[in-house]
Amino acid sequence: MKKILALVLATIMVAALAACGSSGSASPAATTAAAGSAEPATTAAGDSGSAQGTKFIMGIDAEYPPFSFVGDDGNYTGFDVEICQAACDKLGWELEIFGVNWDNKLIQLDAKECDCIWSGMTILDSMKEAGYVLSAPYYDNTQVLIVKEDSGIKSSADLAGKDVAVQLGTSGDQLLKEDQAELAATFNKVVTCDSFLKCFTELDGNAVDAVFVDYPVAKAYQSEHEGFVILDEELGGEQYGIAFRADDQALCDAIEGAVKELVDEGTYKQIAEKYPDIIDNLTFLQ
Repeated sequence: MKKILALVLATIMVAALAACGSSGSASPAATTAAAGSAEPATTAAGDSGSAQGTKFIMGIDAEYPPFSFVGDDGNYTGFDVEICQAACDKLGWELEIFGVNWDNKLIQLDAKECDCIWSGMTILDSMKEAGYVLSAPYYDNTQVLIVKEDSGIKSSADLAGKDVAVQLGTSGDQLLKEDQAELAATFNKVVTCDSFLKCFTELDGNAVDAVFVDYPVAKAYQSEHEGFVILDEELGGEQYGIAFRADDQALCDAIEGAVKELVDEGTYKQIAEKYPDIIDNLTFLQ
């Protein structure tokens, strides 16, 4: 019996060692570049890590027009997506889009489910303090309130005792807890949703009286839906950037270098002109 048990244990150990040493067992997402590499952590299946086969995974909010959203053809599109695609084309990288849970975006970035967060993402001091590599800001944004046209609400003061929706994990969510906490305290309640689309659905269905949202998102929604108005108040200024993991400065530099080429050759402006609601606030075109 002891001999049989020893033989079984030996067999299990050999199988375990073989599994650990197998080069084909790891999925592409588990292939990690060396620290400081100018390439993403992920390479295309079967690739040895050459730049030609490199896959760059862009983490986006899939419901964030005009920066990132699903187009009528069912494919991801938007200003950020188009710029990222053009940058990857410059670098010879294959682009893959990954829709993140916005409230957990940094957790998913750290888990290497994507190589960056690039989707109208606000640059926060807390992210800098946590060690994330952040690109130069590319967009100046403001927070606004959008309400129904016939609501009689003319300013934030009119929202006292009313319900306001905000997307969970956004800068607007944070502002209502910090810089705009006094304003939030006047509301009946703040309703958090996991996407802006759900916030607008709540507003359209009269479940809330307003949505606290980034201006370009409010403008995009208003342009496609009648009966909504953006209040003439700017309730918080911020800038958008791209977030990378702490050891990915070289990757950030590579993306920024490619974007600079797009700006210099005029491609960046050509793409921006498709999105007139945001072009005036793009810092690289100012």
